[in-house]
Amino acid sequence: MRSKDKISYFYDGDVGSVYFGPNHPMKPHRLCMTHHLILAYGLHSKMEVYRPHKAYPIEMAQFHSPDYVEFLQRINPENQNLFPNEMARYNLGEDCPVFEDLFEFCQIYAGGTIDAARRLNNKLCDIAINWAGGLHHAKKCDASGFCYINDLVLGILELLKHHPRVLYIDIDVHHGDGVEEAFYFTDRVMTVSFHKFGDKFFPGTGDVKEIGEREGKFYAINVPLKDGIDDSSFNRLFRTIISKVVEIYQPGAIVLQCGADSLARDRLGCFNLSIDGHAECVKFVKKFNLPLLVTGGGGYTKENVARCWTVETGILLDTELPNEIPENDYIKYFAPDFSLKIPGGHIENLNTKSYISSIKVQILENLRYIQHAPSVQMQEVPPDFYIPDFDEDEQNPDERVDQRSRDKQVQRDDEYFDGDNDNDGS
Repeated sequence: MRSKDKISYFYDGDVGSVYFGPNHPMKPHRLCMTHHLILAYGLHSKMEVYRPHKAYPIEMAQFHSPDYVEFLQRINPENQNLFPNEMARYNLGEDCPVFEDLFEFCQIYAGGTIDAARRLNNKLCDIAINWAGGLHHAKKCDASGFCYINDLVLGILELLKHHPRVLYIDIDVHHGDGVEEAFYFTDRVMTVSFHKFGDKFFPGTGDVKEIGEREGKFYAINVPLKDGIDDSSFNRLFRTIISKVVEIYQPGAIVLQCGADSLARDRLGCFNLSIDGHAECVKFVKKFNLPLLVTGGGGYTKENVARCWTVETGILLDTELPNEIPENDYIKYFAPDFSLKIPGGHIENLNTKSYISSIKVQILENLRYIQHAPSVQMQEVPPDFYIPDFDEDEQNPDERVDQRSRDKQVQRDDEYFDGDNDNDGS
């Protein structure tokens, strides 16, 4: 066991002021709420807090096609009508709208995940957190599912410079299709996604039979679940599969996508997980004591997203948090009970014991085809493309964060609704 984990945390207040539009379920504002809750619990004082660099177009093009990156740079709400063909080609529109500061938003969340990977590579921390990241649906040449740039793929590519094998784990309610697709033909990344599958649920991929191809055959693991899975079923399955994967694959680093739309009562979700059940996955992965990059992801009931990622920050810091939410700028969102934990839900659990058992058997059977610790040759480590200079003055989290918080405490009038009047779908 490491004596005490050193944790780097990435946050830029500008990421939470972005607005997808009045009827869009994605609310980056949830990141401000999460950050202020983390501040209110004093967790920032136990971590190194950094503002990420804004990812350069050339860094994004390590995975994405340069023409797609260039178009994201060029497009804005005023000129989008001039580019109907490109809008269609790159899948921009209703799900992935063009909004003010779109490219800067991508630069910030992608920069956070890239910086997190670099700090892990340079052994400057044991765990790196970027709650703004985790946009797992974006593809090489197009946007998808509210995701434009796939920061996870960029972070994993960075980790591969120093680690022969990287394990990617995804607990978002939606299949981590963009990450899986990026590494579908290689054994250097194993992707494991736990998600709702069937009933034409987005994105429609992630069957247990999708296992990778060529050198990547058996290195993609999909755990397709039905509506209503609860804490005990989910956690048992998670522990069984992940412990076997780590034992056989022996990754050098882990990337954990913590999409909070798998929580009970999420606007777009259909699972029954409590915050404790969701956080149990984070706790379990942390125990492997491997370099760990943790990101956010989906999550469309803002106050529960903030609760969840705050609890999980506490878990990564080995810090138990009182259930009563302390005073903070967004306290009214947590009414009426102002409690940190939310219980599981009451959707009927359609995951029968025999269904879960059959999924588990198929996955464990596929794992048997992988030789123990696959013999991926150590590559010569290429130089880091860019290592950000961290200003000594910037390493005082209290000073920096408080100033940044003051900059960003202005609340949008169109982001807060009372109870059932939330007709915006925020």
